[in-house]
Amino acid sequence: MSPLQPGYGETPLDPDEADALTPRARTLLGDDPTRADIYDAEQAISDEVALELAGAVVEGRLDLTDLLSDAFVRDLHRRLYEDIWQWAGVYRLTEKSVGIDPAYVPVEVRSSLDTIMYRWTHTEDWNMRQLGIAVHAELVRIHPFVDGNGRTTRLLADLVFYAAQSPSGGLLTYDWDLDKKTYITLLRKYDQTRDPTALAAFIPVAEVV
Repeated sequence: MSPLQPGYGETPLDPDEADALTPRARTLLGDDPTRADIYDAEQAISDEVALELAGAVVEGRLDLTDLLSDAFVRDLHRRLYEDIWQWAGVYRLTEKSVGIDPAYVPVEVRSSLDTIMYRWTHTEDWNMRQLGIAVHAELVRIHPFVDGNGRTTRLLADLVFYAAQSPSGGLLTYDWDLDKKTYITLLRKYDQTRDPTALAAFIPVAEVV
């Protein structure tokens, strides 16, 4: 799911994006980093955070109650982006072409995660695979952050999927190397139905090595 297309990575950031870089990012990447520089730095941090949090879930230090919370979503985004972007961990305050009205983002995130947790606990509607995808799709629908929503919600889905699985079995994870057009179509279908079944069936799973 890399956003980099031929030629894209060599382009500089636009002025608004450059202004949002942290002093630490400017020190590490220079005053005029390319989009490829930024992407590589983000991916390295993401890999490190994912490994640490996956370990915490597998060892029982993080469970579904921890993961399905407004505080964890904001903290996860902060950890992924705080070294690079000033907006890390902060819900957006401006309108975007996707997502809900920013005024309702905090309430909607809390309400949606509470509803998902209640539904998982009190019904048998979803299996483990569908649970993680429901979390991902619901937060993509809300689009709570200025940027980084995709990476954050995919990692959260992975962690939720891990937490829902039996620790005695082989651990499965989602394979996010997808056909983007179909993926977006199914996300839009979720927006209309709030049913993660089709999207969960489309996103394959693989055993964690």
